[in-house]
Amino acid sequence: MDRPFLETAATLWYICSTFIAEEEEQKMGRGYRGELNLNNAQQTLCRKHAGAARWVYNYGLRRKQEAYKSGAKTPTAIDLHREINALKPSEPWMYSVSKCAFQEGLRDLDAAFKHFFRKCRLKKAGTWKGSCGYPRFKSRKKAIGGARFTGSIRVFPDAIQLPRLGLLRLKEHGYFPLNSKISSATIHEQAGRWFVSICVHEEAKDPQPATGNVIGVDLGVKTLATLSDGRTFKNPRALRKKITALKRASRRHSRKAKGSRNRQKAKLRLSRMHARIANVRNNALHQATTQIVARTRARCRATACDCARGFEHYRHAQKSPVGPSHCGCGHVRVQAANPVQS
Repeated sequence: MDRPFLETAATLWYICSTFIAEEEEQKMGRGYRGELNLNNAQQTLCRKHAGAARWVYNYGLRRKQEAYKSGAKTPTAIDLHREINALKPSEPWMYSVSKCAFQEGLRDLDAAFKHFFRKCRLKKAGTWKGSCGYPRFKSRKKAIGGARFTGSIRVFPDAIQLPRLGLLRLKEHGYFPLNSKISSATIHEQAGRWFVSICVHEEAKDPQPATGNVIGVDLGVKTLATLSDGRTFKNPRALRKKITALKRASRRHSRKAKGSRNRQKAKLRLSRMHARIANVRNNALHQATTQIVARTRARCRATACDCARGFEHYRHAQKSPVGPSHCGCGHVRVQAANPVQS
């Protein structure tokens, strides 16, 4: 080939790759989370996918440990997935779940080992003081877990379509974006309720200009937040209001025989109560931070907290009707700062 032709082709390739890279930089990944409205058959199928993801994670971890002890090469996620494909004829239950559950479970295992070795290097260099976090086996007794899906994912105003699961109804209509590229969707269970989280690539929007005055926010215990313009936000004290019922439910759960059906029902009631307390607290935090950001659009916000660091570790502070466990000063700072940084 002529040299001018090669130079022209290289120039075109560089221009196209630069244009694609600039387009990817302009897009931003954003997550959406919504609750699913499932029937009994759909719940059973979701449990099967969550169990398959847990099983393949434990299988890959066991194979990696065996290879390390024998001195052989550690298998990657691709090698382990080939082994699982070879096991499918002898394991008929594998055909009832999507291949995404196996693929993403093995990728999660590789990511766990990647973070483990990264922390080992940081600890060796003296920049990491905590534990390195070696991957552990997952147990079905602790939580049902979840599964992640990729590929053909479609979103409707009142439903979402996932591979092998089909069309799943959503409790909140019109929240998920309809005309955006979805890279993955994750289903997970929490206190008897099923949720789906999607990762969407959207166009990065320019931050809105700040037009308000500087606002000071005083985070306290009796009052969640007090603003410099005189507005105050009450602390819901969700834990204090439900502490008696929470103790009673915890005692009932501990008195049930281990492995019995009554213990499972008591565990579900206890987990629902914990989830209810967390939801009340998060709702108050979101409402307060939304009003602080939306109504003022201040150029900057100075926050001060009256909770002493480490005070929440004392037993008398946790039981106090105005203890720091009933307020989320750190969450207020993060949620109020996110709109400003974006």
